[in-house]
Parts: sequence; structure tokens; C-alpha cells
Amino acid sequence: MAAQPLDFYFDFASPYGYFAAMAIDELAARHGRTVAWHPILLGAVFKSTGVTATVLRPLQGDYLRHDVMRSARYYGLPLVWPQVMPINAVASSRAYYWTAARDIGLARSLAKALYRAHWQEGRDISGVDVVADVATGIGMDADSLKAGMQEPAVKDALRVATDAAMARGVFGSPFIFVDGEGFWGADRLVQVERWLAQGGW
Repeated sequence: MAAQPLDFYFDFASPYGYFAAMAIDELAARHGRTVAWHPILLGAVFKSTGVTATVLRPLQGDYLRHDVMRSARYYGLPLVWPQVMPINAVASSRAYYWTAARDIGLARSLAKALYRAHWQEGRDISGVDVVADVATGIGMDADSLKAGMQEPAVKDALRVATDAAMARGVFGSPFIFVDGEGFWGADRLVQVERWLAQGGW
């Protein structure tokens, strides 16, 4: 029986999602696993749980700004503080789901390109035009993508993914499931790898 893929839930607005996205495929491959990527909207999660984005909270927001830069150095990843934070990731997430319905590998490349545009270049990827520009940079057709992002099935896919994530107990980004065991945060990648290597504890 084939091993189950890891489920990777994330929001493009999350810097910790960015850190995880740059590592998770390689981590899983070291243990003969694949990864199912699931963009979600943390705004909907926060509305359900009655909290605000961490960056907007007193004290915690200041800590996050410091920790994100420190974490980028730890992971050896470039990071430029985005022009807008937090962004609304609807456009980016819809672009992913439209692309994934046609080419899952290309969708993965698009997700990483969008993360790099936002967190390495500081671009505001909340707008359709910027998302399309990023997609053009990896060889996609901008007009087709823009039209596809408006398809009802694509809008439904994002809503369903977000609802399904909350039903599984997802409340932040990144959130990774390994054989049903949930891990929250990029700092849990170390535990994810040990779980894959030796099983649960």
C-alpha cells in the first residue's frame, strides 16, 4: 500500500508558510513521501475563531516581525518585508486551484513563485494583475489565468479547502498532517521529519 501524502495547509500571507513551502517537498521526498498542497484563507479561520492576524496584535505583532527576520536567517532564505501585510490571498489561492486542476506540478511551481514574489521581493500579491504577472514569469498565460480565477468551480475549490481545513482543526499556517497527525508551524518541520523517519511517539 502506497504511503499517504503529507497534507500541507498554508496561506500565502503567512511568512511561516513561506518557510515551510520552501522545504516541505524535499523533506517528504527524503522519506519516500509526496505532499498535497492546500492553500486556505486564514481570514476565514480567524473569523471563525474570533482572533486577528498575529501581526496586528499588540506585543505579539512586534515579536512576529523580529522572529520572521530571525527565522529567515535560520532557514537561509531571503526575506524582504512585504509592501502590504497581511495580504488577502484570495487571488493567489484561486490561481493555484485553477492551475492545479490542469497541471499539479505547474501549480506547485506557481505557489512557490508567488511565495518568492511576496516574501523575497516584497510584492503585494493580493491583486489579480500581480498574480498574473508572477504566473507569466513561469511561462503561464496571463489572460487564461485571469479568466480561470473567476470560474465558480475555482471559487468553490478554495472555499471547500478552507472549510475542510477548519473541520480538521487547522487554525494557522503552515499546518501539516502526517498520517492524520497534525503539526502547526514551520518550527515543527523537525518533528515532522522525525515522525516520518521513526513513526509516532
